[in-house]
Amino acid sequence: MSNLAGFNTFTSSLQDQGLLMPVLFMGHGSPMNGIEDNEFSAKWVEMGRNIPEPKAVVVVSAHWFTRGTQVTAMDFPKTIHDFGGFPQALFDVEYPAPGDPELAKETAGLIHSTAVGLDHDWGLDHGAWTVVRHMYPKANIPVLQLSIDYTKDATYHYNLAKDLSALRKKGVLILGSGNMVHNLRMMSWEMINGGGYDWALEMNEKFKSLIMNGEHQPLLNYQRLGSAAMMAIPTPEHYLPLMYTLGLQNKNEEVSLFNDKAVGGSLTMTSVRVG
Repeated sequence: MSNLAGFNTFTSSLQDQGLLMPVLFMGHGSPMNGIEDNEFSAKWVEMGRNIPEPKAVVVVSAHWFTRGTQVTAMDFPKTIHDFGGFPQALFDVEYPAPGDPELAKETAGLIHSTAVGLDHDWGLDHGAWTVVRHMYPKANIPVLQLSIDYTKDATYHYNLAKDLSALRKKGVLILGSGNMVHNLRMMSWEMINGGGYDWALEMNEKFKSLIMNGEHQPLLNYQRLGSAAMMAIPTPEHYLPLMYTLGLQNKNEEVSLFNDKAVGGSLTMTSVRVG
């Protein structure tokens, strides 16, 4: 897909497929997972092989936090290296997936709760490309990002996600990328390869139980789940992508978990597949 004619032919194929694409929440963890072959990236590769190949991917990443809601609408989004202190090999990575301006316009039009801006400046941050490059290494599937409005609460984002349900019928994979438990200030290098503080493990189990039982309301009001929840979610940006995945779950739709592991004491990689 090296020219715009081929790109336009591809995007015109986004017709209603009749079948629902799965929805994912990926615990993305360290940016190094983007270039390492480890237990987490292996599951991302496996997921890319096991679900139907999407017509496009829309990522809701913890690392695009904006006032208002925006969607990337350029033909070819840049690879954003939004981190510091990592090996040069990570900064050298380019993920040259195309964008899809027409899908961006359609996505914006589906959202009724707010006006959605068409962004031509952002690109693909590490919450997006570190995961998607393992799933689709050929970089031949259009990838868009939808930003998270930092002025709104979990319920708002959960309800906004429901507006996107029509995309699932068109073969679009919607992927939330963050971490259920994410407290970098409490990170322990002694547990970097595995292990969690008691409060992190407690909340991971609580979140999993609520997700598997379809009890979304307590997850929307996570502030009421006690002090452990406040330790697990000191700021909401890594948690809110999960609300998009759960908001897109239909009644009685199958849910499964993968990469269910705590690392660094204060972070969990636990991930969710809906459908």
